[in-house]
Amino acid sequence: MGETASALTLKGVEFRRNRRVILSDVDLDLKRGEKWILFGPNGIGKSSLVAMMATRGFPSEGTVDILGNRLGKVDVFSYRNRIGLSSAELSRAFPPQEDPLDAVVTALTATTGRWRDTYTDEDFAKARALMAQFGIEYLEGKQMFKLSEGERTRVLICRALMGDPDLLILDEPTTGLDLGGRELALRALSDIGRHDTERTVLLVTHRLEEIPQGFDHVAIMGRMAGNETDAHADNVAGADPQPGTIIYTGDLEHGFTTERLSHIFGLPLKVTHDDGRWNAYAV
Repeated sequence: MGETASALTLKGVEFRRNRRVILSDVDLDLKRGEKWILFGPNGIGKSSLVAMMATRGFPSEGTVDILGNRLGKVDVFSYRNRIGLSSAELSRAFPPQEDPLDAVVTALTATTGRWRDTYTDEDFAKARALMAQFGIEYLEGKQMFKLSEGERTRVLICRALMGDPDLLILDEPTTGLDLGGRELALRALSDIGRHDTERTVLLVTHRLEEIPQGFDHVAIMGRMAGNETDAHADNVAGADPQPGTIIYTGDLEHGFTTERLSHIFGLPLKVTHDDGRWNAYAV
């Protein structure tokens, strides 16, 4: 048997904004069907990476290949509907009065805001079933701008799943959820991780306790090492921090070590893994 094809490959990716280097030397390869965690602290560049992976941003240097298409070389609208995305940035793209049911079903045409597009009864039935799975079926007929942050988050997860995407990207999918909503979402995401063998999934988070079971690969982000004179640039007033990059890829057990996470977050941590759930706390 040949090697499994890649669903998402980044090579030598650099991203600059206002002459500041946000990301540098990012290499990552997700094979089709794999379930990955992208983990790192806030401000490290995770959202910039997600934008590129979802065809909504472009690298300053390097290449991004998504489902066999080179970003910037192929019309993104020809394959964007094969990518399911849930992110805070996407959440802001919907018209305020949009019905949450329409926000879910319009994933089929990769649009935000329903206008003249039409959908079948089967399409709406599937959207309602997804909303029921995540406990938000009661939102049908309401307006997006009136939803709580947790409700919007679950609407976006349903939308991301609506089109049966080949690549599913979930950026902080439990943001704003209370304990009950979080556990409901994690249960559904764990089912995807364990049983959805064909779909490639990338879940982005900075919280260990919000990692579902069934995800067995992790890419951990940290700061690039500088020379001795600028290694602590983060601590110098007015200095830009070192760019973010991926410092580890592999399995979760070898990735989430006490030493590595203590270094990334800059304080002594204790990492635990009990009953399939990860956690960390300061010591």
